[in-house]
Amino acid sequence: MIDFNKQIGKRIKSLREEIGFSQEQLADNLELRREAISNIENGKRKATVEELSKISKILNISLDVLIDASKDISVIISKEDKTVREKPEIRINVPQKNLKKFKEVLLYILNKIGSRPNIGETVIYKLLYFIDFDYYEKYEEQLIGATYQKNHFGPTPREFVKIVSQMEGKDLTKVQGKYFKHPQTKYLPLRQPDLSILNANEIQLIDNVLNKLSDMNASQISEHSHNDVPWLTTEDGKIIEYESVFYRTTPYSVRD
Repeated sequence: MIDFNKQIGKRIKSLREEIGFSQEQLADNLELRREAISNIENGKRKATVEELSKISKILNISLDVLIDASKDISVIISKEDKTVREKPEIRINVPQKNLKKFKEVLLYILNKIGSRPNIGETVIYKLLYFIDFDYYEKYEEQLIGATYQKNHFGPTPREFVKIVSQMEGKDLTKVQGKYFKHPQTKYLPLRQPDLSILNANEIQLIDNVLNKLSDMNASQISEHSHNDVPWLTTEDGKIIEYESVFYRTTPYSVRD
């Protein structure tokens, strides 16, 4: 007989790690002790319905996806061979041509501001969002073209965790710490970015976004993103459509 508590706990752990959340971060958002999260994930403690509902919102998925392991959320790095998986899933494709640009833009950001104490994972998520959506609004072309999901804390690039896991140890290093007593995940670069794949307009726009927003902490930049039209017009847990950027208003619009 399947132990439901262990099954749910394993599911929570897997989804938590997929978005790069530590047990401390999840516990902090649920106002629980880290030991409680550990016990839930190990199946030693039964999560209440209210806790499962809150966890599903934090992990940016519906409650039925949280409790049904047959419904997968996957990030797929495209390769030459294409396989078909029978297990139902939400597939997010990352073309190889975008993968290289994603890595170099991230390294460009980290080399410029990554060492600042306020620049943790949440801030980087929002900086990438504004870089992508500002560029699309201004030039009607994609810069990175990442897939952003609306979650409780603001736009989240679904590809981020998968791509960063490929970069750890050779392109960047991941550091767990605290910022004003809040858990913080930082990334520090191990090399300079390859700027040959970025054109002058792309570099200028990235610099504009960093100059405007990089002094904000996680709470400030999350709140700022929550008033942007693409965020406001997207349902919770859904992918934010790039086309919605053309309905932006001041002070978010970057079109001349």
